[in-house]
Amino acid sequence: MLSNRVLTLPNIITFARLGLLPLLLWMLAVRRYELAFWLFVAASVGDGLDGFLARRLDQRSRLGALLDPIADKLTILGIAWILAAQGLLPVWVAALMSLRDLVIVAGALAYRQLVGGLEMAPTLLSKLNTLLEFLLLALVLMAQNHWIDTAPWLGQYLAVVAFTIVASGAQYVWVWGNKARDHAYRH
Repeated sequence: MLSNRVLTLPNIITFARLGLLPLLLWMLAVRRYELAFWLFVAASVGDGLDGFLARRLDQRSRLGALLDPIADKLTILGIAWILAAQGLLPVWVAALMSLRDLVIVAGALAYRQLVGGLEMAPTLLSKLNTLLEFLLLALVLMAQNHWIDTAPWLGQYLAVVAFTIVASGAQYVWVWGNKARDHAYRH
């Protein structure tokens, strides 16, 4: 059950992730890719840690359930669009990431308006998609630091990420569309 507590350790970590975000995006904007990479790693570790601690310490909260995915999406989309603007990531990938999230948010708002309460939980496919997006951004940053050569396989990896973006977005539409239809038939 979600509590109404605000100052939990997981929420403090999420606040720290949000606080790091402007610095991370600025480092990308000024092409300080090594520092940006390590800030991104810190934010990614914080993302895993806040969720783990919320479950382990039984400190799941409504605020954390709201802020954690917002922090994830702001981080992913902010980095993706800066890298796309710099020509380091195809614009279509950043656009596809954004479109998926817009569809999910619009669907959630419509569901809440039409049906009422909404408690969304990420699906396994959605979690996989988020992981693959985080890895994609890390790989692009690693390539910019000349730590790896992504040229031989980046195209195939982009195709996998694009597939999970589309599939997870479609899954949300399918699942929540069915829930709305079932609710309409019962009422």
